[in-house]
Amino acid sequence: MRPLIVTGTDTEIGKTVFAAALAGALGAHYWKPVQAGLEEDGGDGDRVARLSGLPASHILPEAYRLATPCSPHLAAEIDGVEIDPERLALPRVDGPLVVEGAGGVMVPLTRASTYADQFARWNAPVVLVARTMLGTINHSLLSIEALRARGVDVLGVAFVGDPVEDSEATICAMAQVRRLGRLPRLASLTPENLAQAFSENFLVEDFRRVEDFREDFRA
Repeated sequence: MRPLIVTGTDTEIGKTVFAAALAGALGAHYWKPVQAGLEEDGGDGDRVARLSGLPASHILPEAYRLATPCSPHLAAEIDGVEIDPERLALPRVDGPLVVEGAGGVMVPLTRASTYADQFARWNAPVVLVARTMLGTINHSLLSIEALRARGVDVLGVAFVGDPVEDSEATICAMAQVRRLGRLPRLASLTPENLAQAFSENFLVEDFRRVEDFREDFRA
């Protein structure tokens, strides 16, 4: 199975929670190549470990672990580190691999390259996570346009939040992309509740059939 990249239209929209749900549903390995910002309870990998139900061995160590919670290019400069794209080669694992980016698709990794550029190097399909709040149509369409301009395949859009039918339908119709489902807000975020919400709102087969995926799919 080809690796799956989880990216978002913005920061703090639920991308890591979705990545945890997806990795858990697939029994995948999870990798966040660059962690910028270390909280008391750890980074996104630690959060995925708590929410996914995956064994610790399936949470792969980051290539870069940076202290400052800001764009990776600046966090690296503050830490006196230079991010080398050669160190960001996709890990080889037995089975599925879910890779999570940081923030939105155009977040800089260095002063000369973005996550979207890195996705193109990896040549793996992307799941775009989009919130359903006001502004999501613009952010989603621009993100998809930036990915396709670099030849990145967009597997589909996974929405997060309360239902907003017109926005969700408009994005997928205008971008001609799969509408994978919507992860609702959860009053209690536990591994059990997250797994149940994912199974009720997404078809795991849509994420397993990436070998047959072609970007010319039309919703």
